[in-house]
Amino acid sequence: MSPYSTEARAWQESWDRQQEAYLPDREHRFAAMLDTVDAVLDGRPARLLDLAGGTGTISLRTLARFPDAEVTLLDLDPALLWIAGTSLGDRATIVTADLGTPEWRSALPHREYDAVLTATALHWLPADRLSQLYAELRDVLRPGGVFVNADHMPDDSLPGLTKRLMDRARDRRNARYAAGSVLSWSDWWERAAADPVLAPLVAQRHAIYPTGHSPEWNPPISWHLAALTAAGFSEAGTVWRGGPDAAVAGVR
Repeated sequence: MSPYSTEARAWQESWDRQQEAYLPDREHRFAAMLDTVDAVLDGRPARLLDLAGGTGTISLRTLARFPDAEVTLLDLDPALLWIAGTSLGDRATIVTADLGTPEWRSALPHREYDAVLTATALHWLPADRLSQLYAELRDVLRPGGVFVNADHMPDDSLPGLTKRLMDRARDRRNARYAAGSVLSWSDWWERAAADPVLAPLVAQRHAIYPTGHSPEWNPPISWHLAALTAAGFSEAGTVWRGGPDAAVAGVR
């Protein structure tokens, strides 16, 4: 076994623990997303695109549930892509592309997918670009295929309660950071930058994002549903809700 495979698995686990501090119900949303995929497959092997897939969290869970799935993982971050590629090996096709431009589709190995999944990633895109991306995603799905986006999507009708939920979650998370029970986002990246394998890739990441990602933009769920409808999806709705987060689906 390559030592790099072992190291990638350790970083994969570390990433999952760090993310779970933000999203304690993270596995619930993944399960709901894969239930949605299962509903459109009609028993055939899945061809799935893990969009902005990072370390391969969704791809790994897809392959655990659908071992014969044909998976493409797309991202731009070189450090996270190294973890994904080393963890997944030949079980997935790894693609480097920038979702900030429509040209990202030219990097895909297939013209049509059964499903496109993404989680906690597209909030870095501004409104006009995300609206355009939704239309582009419709075009990479086969008829009847499904796109699912799980992210911070507040309920329009519960603004006060949503704020309280988010404040309480933040306080619990900060207490865990203070106690050293889990790494914060910044702590995780500091450790990655000190690792001899990941350090040059983190440096490349800084060159790609010299000022970090764009500011987070978290519109209410109604915005996403309207944008999916405007993008031409025949159906658009909610397949999972957890406090201030949700997963929306669009069916081509």
